[in-house]
Amino acid sequence: MSFKIAIIGAGSVGFTKKLFTDILCVPEFKDIEFALTDVSEHNLGMIKAILDRIVEANNLPTKVTATTNRREALEGARYIISCVRVGGLEAYADDIRIPLKYGIDQCVGDTICAGGILYGQRNIPVILDFCKDIGEVAETGAKFLNYANPMAMNTWAAIEYGKVDTVGLCHGVQHGAEQIAEVLGAKSPKELDYVCSGINHQTWFIELRLNGRPIGKDELVAAFEAHPVYSKQEKLRIDVLKRFGVYSTESNGHLSEYLPWYRKRPDEITRWIDMSDWIHGETGGYLRYSTETRNWFETEYPQFLEAASKPIDPARRSNEHASHILEALETNRVYRGHFNVKNNGVIANLPQDAIIESPGFVDRFGINMAAGITLPEACAATCMASINVQRMSVHAAIAGDIDLLKLAVLHDPLVGAVSTPEEVWQMVDEMVVAQAAWLPQYADAVPAAKERLSKSKVKTREWAGAARRSVRSIEELRAEKAALKQAG
Repeated sequence: MSFKIAIIGAGSVGFTKKLFTDILCVPEFKDIEFALTDVSEHNLGMIKAILDRIVEANNLPTKVTATTNRREALEGARYIISCVRVGGLEAYADDIRIPLKYGIDQCVGDTICAGGILYGQRNIPVILDFCKDIGEVAETGAKFLNYANPMAMNTWAAIEYGKVDTVGLCHGVQHGAEQIAEVLGAKSPKELDYVCSGINHQTWFIELRLNGRPIGKDELVAAFEAHPVYSKQEKLRIDVLKRFGVYSTESNGHLSEYLPWYRKRPDEITRWIDMSDWIHGETGGYLRYSTETRNWFETEYPQFLEAASKPIDPARRSNEHASHILEALETNRVYRGHFNVKNNGVIANLPQDAIIESPGFVDRFGINMAAGITLPEACAATCMASINVQRMSVHAAIAGDIDLLKLAVLHDPLVGAVSTPEEVWQMVDEMVVAQAAWLPQYADAVPAAKERLSKSKVKTREWAGAARRSVRSIEELRAEKAALKQAG
């Protein structure tokens, strides 16, 4: 087989390498072309050198090109994969820093909440540019695979406004299933059969079977509470399981910021989170992790390049959906996964226009969703709160409507639990002004926002958050990795 895959945001080096090696685990794909594109020529050079080394070490005919010219990369592509972060870590830092001034403490801030909504405002105009280029220069009928957050908003914009065949992909369902299989004592995650449905980052395991045996709420609660690690790391998630009756796909930290109940007071935050790793609820945890990861990669790049000389091992193919979807579409080997698509009746008690995450099957005819799912009422209600925020956020981003943007932020569950309307209005003004370089649709609104900020009497505070950690130096990271290696 010979076709072209374009990866936008290929400077996300570790993730691009994973996608690349996963795809090359499919024997029929050795002759394909990968076209890498990114706004950073430096990052492109690094990832291309790594992928070239993999191709050489495995004696493959695979072609790898790299360019900062996006249209050149997209020309003739059958599949386009996006893993972009518009504004990079600089804008992301403001997604965390500015809301903290108004008492909003986020762990990740990339899906909804104040940070995720502004992240969507930066991404959506760029996503629509991608869609325009795909329609004009990619292969007819090209498929757009979006890995970038905020997943639902980006996918919503691409489908509704970009008019491109789009699917959103995430790994939260797979990771949650691995946890459940582990606490239930399964020898392999493959022993667990499940139906998981909802919206991205608020997906729910509504049916569980272990080796064909149904698993109920009480058994699952007992299994998690008995686990020596998860009982401490997933306290909030277990509490939601007890109250809702079903387990959420999202990590303790992620889930905490989509709900209005657990992060609205500093003492409540420290009660429910765990500081053993960023993903369990640390303030700005993913920002710290991302910063450390980038610094580590830059410093330790020769090691990454050397590791690329190892043979590709198909047994180590990851459970990221992309390679499996491409394999099913091209070879007709059926793949079952969980995909982000427009609802259109798949989940009966969620809106038709919402972007849902639910089970589907892929073969040469495309992605075919399993319809007729009804979520438990509490799960649907929680999803609905986020869907309404997502819809307003997408429409605000398309129109450059700062008033609608403020209403979207006001209706966010955590923001509404913490902040007053006056605080929300000022916070959005401050974020739009700070991120104006990445928000072209709000250019006309920035001068008035600056004027309002100069006259505002809403009080803020300089606050690092309830559970903040400093970015570790390369020396500290080396020492920690050495200690873990010695202990393990």
